[in-house]
Amino acid sequence: MLKFLKDWTLPVAMLAGIIGFPLFSKLTFLTPALIFIMLLLTFSKIRPQDLKPKPLHIWLIVIQVIAAPLAYLLLRGVNEILAQAIMVCLICPTATSAAVITSKLGGSAASVSTYTFLINIVVSMIVPIMFPLIESHPEISFFQSFSIILYRVFLLLICPLIAAWLIQLLLPKVHKTISNMPDLAFYLWALALTIVTAQIISSFSDYSAGWETAVYVCIGTFIVCCLQFFVGKTLGSVYNDRISGGQSLGQKNTILAIWMAHTYLNPIAAVGPGFYVLWQNIVNSWQLWKKRKRDGK
Repeated sequence: MLKFLKDWTLPVAMLAGIIGFPLFSKLTFLTPALIFIMLLLTFSKIRPQDLKPKPLHIWLIVIQVIAAPLAYLLLRGVNEILAQAIMVCLICPTATSAAVITSKLGGSAASVSTYTFLINIVVSMIVPIMFPLIESHPEISFFQSFSIILYRVFLLLICPLIAAWLIQLLLPKVHKTISNMPDLAFYLWALALTIVTAQIISSFSDYSAGWETAVYVCIGTFIVCCLQFFVGKTLGSVYNDRISGGQSLGQKNTILAIWMAHTYLNPIAAVGPGFYVLWQNIVNSWQLWKKRKRDGK
């Protein structure tokens, strides 16, 4: 039983969030602390000189910036909610937890962390300009939106990074101790995933569009999720950074995506990132299974 739970941690975490959403949705206040701690553990293995932009990062940014509005323009004639849902899943920045999964898969946590920082800055500048062209929200200024996104980045990405470096510099014994706990960050992410899943299931109660639209969005986000992982891995292979490329483009900060949809777009479009959580963690589970299989051989 313990081996099963260890091997299939992410699906079990999502299932627990779905079944126990009335309970776990009340624990959302724990999510920032869990993310902070798991990133602190992950960043303890990264040196400051490891964080540097690469050509791969530039190409990934270009793909996100072009693909998001292009997908909206192509799909709005089919279904407006679908178009907005797909767009927000494409432009959404990389999840802070991507470094944890990348490290577990044997990729470069430093590369993913660098891209996460870069794409969050880009998104914080583009979204307040692009999204109001689709749905007008004059009560929200560019500066307000820019500040909110950057605040989230600073709190849940920069702060644990600085804390990890200070521990490396000032507390070498503590650094050695936390560096010897390679799986703790992953299991903390699993707990956070349970809470996030419960939060998203709870938010589905506000869904008011037809089931036909929900099916469109469900299928559309699945296709977009698979495409982003595929394109990221393919491009990453060119730069000998396959795993990091896939996670950088495919693993999204869906909580931020839901906030962006509620803030700028039709709130119903937030169901898109909700489905994306399911798909990206199924992909992550499959990747972890493949790695276990390879390691077993």
